[in-house]
Amino acid sequence: MRLFFLRHGKTEWNLESRYQGAGGDSPLLPESYDEIKQAGAYLKQFKFDHIYASPIKRARDTARTVRQYLPGRPKLSLLSRLEEFHLGKMEGMLFKEAQTRFPEEFDAFRNAPADYRPVEIGGESFQELINRMTPAISMIVNNYPEADQNILIVSHGAALNAEINALLGTPLAHLRDRGGLSNTSTTILETLDRGAHYDLVAWNKTDYLKRKLDATDTI
Repeated sequence: MRLFFLRHGKTEWNLESRYQGAGGDSPLLPESYDEIKQAGAYLKQFKFDHIYASPIKRARDTARTVRQYLPGRPKLSLLSRLEEFHLGKMEGMLFKEAQTRFPEEFDAFRNAPADYRPVEIGGESFQELINRMTPAISMIVNNYPEADQNILIVSHGAALNAEINALLGTPLAHLRDRGGLSNTSTTILETLDRGAHYDLVAWNKTDYLKRKLDATDTI
């Protein structure tokens, strides 16, 4: 089985370098729909048995849009366990504002996941996020026990980064070592034993996008 993890398209808040989290949201940029179509042009070579997505609007809209370009328009299900990090008081803040008001939490969230203690901001730790996402991934894998099946999972940059690395067995302290995930990127994992182990096939694949990415695209 292969799991294709698609980060949602770029939003207004992404462009502004503003934290969205699970409680914040902003619309996809108009040009993001073209980029989702470009992702669909890449993904349509694969037969997907199902699409699972975060119910948050930016991910939901991405999933519904990309589905239009996939053969057979596979069934789409929304799972709350695939939501973005709950970032508490940092949600809605510009990065530079969060860095000023919550310097320790800001730095650890970006650079030192094992040291991230979001108690003051009322947020969700990396381990808490992994603990809620992993059962969803296990359920998805167990729902499709046949060989050579493909599943598309549409979610969020920080959440996917943490969960995908956790599935690969990466320790908390090194979750950021592979770098970030860009808007409308695809990361692919393969499992040959129904989720007991995962291998990385592709990380942060964006070569199907027609524009040059910048710092606001990646988290």
